[in-house]
Order: sequence, then C-alpha cells, then structure tokens
Amino acid sequence: MAEASLTVSSKNYSSWSLRGFLLCRMAGLDFTEKVAPFDDPATRAELLLLSPSFLVPCLEHGPVKVWDTLAIAEYLHEISPGAGLLPADPAARAHCRAICGEMHSGFANLRSALPMNLKVRHDGFKVWAGAQADIDRVTAIWRDCLAKYGGPYLFGATPTMADAMYAPVCARFTTYDVKLDPASAGYRDLMMKFPAMLEWISAAKSEPEEVEELDVEF
Repeated sequence: MAEASLTVSSKNYSSWSLRGFLLCRMAGLDFTEKVAPFDDPATRAELLLLSPSFLVPCLEHGPVKVWDTLAIAEYLHEISPGAGLLPADPAARAHCRAICGEMHSGFANLRSALPMNLKVRHDGFKVWAGAQADIDRVTAIWRDCLAKYGGPYLFGATPTMADAMYAPVCARFTTYDVKLDPASAGYRDLMMKFPAMLEWISAAKSEPEEVEELDVEF
C-alpha cells in the first residue's frame, strides 16, 4: 500500500486533528504524523476558530492529498471498506452521514464556549444557555443512536466515522464537567477509554506548546 502521512496541529487543542487521527486509526491505515508549526498563521486560525476553511488535518496517501475531516473519512471508507467506518445497512449509513454532517457544520456555540483543552479540568463549570442547547442536541443524537442500534458505539458493536466525529465532544464534556444523562455519560466514558483516544490524550498532555487564548482561567 502507498505510504501515508497525516498532518495535524495541536494535540491538546485541535478537535479536527483528533478526528482525522481517530479515523486513520479506525481504518487501520499505517501512517506517519507531521505536526504543523504553532507559529503558522493557518494553524492558529484553525485552533482559534478564526477561519471558515481548515487545511489541517491533511492526509497524504501516495499521490492523493485530502483535507477536511469528512472528506478524509469518506476517502478512508473507500480504500478500506472492511474497516466499517460507515454502517453496512443503507439506512444506517445515511443516518451516520447525517449526524456526521451535523457535527461538521454545526454546534458553533458549543465549540466557542467549551474550547478543546485536554490538559485541564474545570469542575463545576457554568455552561451558558446557548451552549446548553447544543449539548442537549448532541446528547439527543447519542441517545437516539444508542437506542436504535444497540450500542455500545453510536451505530452498534464497532466504531464508525460518527464516533470519530463526536469523540472530541466527549473530551470537551470531560474537561468542563458537563452533567449528562446516564446513557450519554456511559458513551462519553467509553470513548474516553478508546485506545486511539488514550494514545492521543497521552501525547497531548506532554505537548509543550500553549495557546494563551485557550488557556484562560474560567
């Protein structure tokens, strides 16, 4: 198979880079990592949500170069259909794509109010109303999927691209001590113990760089 590399930005702060990493691990792709420099303007724009279009993460696989997390997910599904990044059932597959698209394009209040930061914990964090509406929608998606497909992952016994897309939200809910219903809390805990997630978190905690704007005391 062609050589592959995945360019990521900060492991501590970048939810999109985490998604790309999880997708590659779930697909069983053998890849090397490249880290975009913190002083690169595009990298800071991505971390601070200042750009409408992100070029990181970026997967290079032989002559193919693909960025945008959903595009990476679809490409990995095409080259590794047996990995199960999308459900086998057409209706479930459409449902999976729909909730992935919702995460990809929505939840702006959640992103801004609860920025990704794997190194810290904010116990008793006060969630403002706009972000709470996003939290409620995310947990409604989780409960619906878990009930419909039987868990423990969103679409059944094995993880799909949906779990990669929502994994950073599990991390945010952990960082900011977000109160969840039992089903949602169980799913959050499952994803926080996912092997590739633990691998990423361990690396994030040893990352020396800091982004001052994302390390404010709440």
